Amino acid sequence: MGELVRAAAGPAIALMIIGFFGGYALVGPNGVLAWGDYRQELVRKQVELARLEAQKRVVQNRVALLDPRRANPDLADELIRKRLGYSHPDEIIIPMDGDQAAQ
Repeated sequence: MGELVRAAAGPAIALMIIGFFGGYALVGPNGVLAWGDYRQELVRKQVELARLEAQKRVVQNRVALLDPRRANPDLADELIRKRLGYSHPDEIIIPMDGDQAAQ
């Protein structure tokens, strides 16, 4: 009986090790079942990336409009009025041509 236990111990330990690694490959954090979670996370990150890229384009546009060499006068006026407190949050600023403003 003792000899039978000793003879079965090696294969039993080997099967336990194989079972452990097999289970880990199936349900572990990098396993087959985690694949769906990774795909969902990828989709969420792609949506977030698209949102951030759109926000980046808006910021890049504003930076280009405020370039000191060729600043957009309307945007500069709007920002100055807001910063100095000459505009209200609900105010709509309508730019006019110089000829019309003199009338």
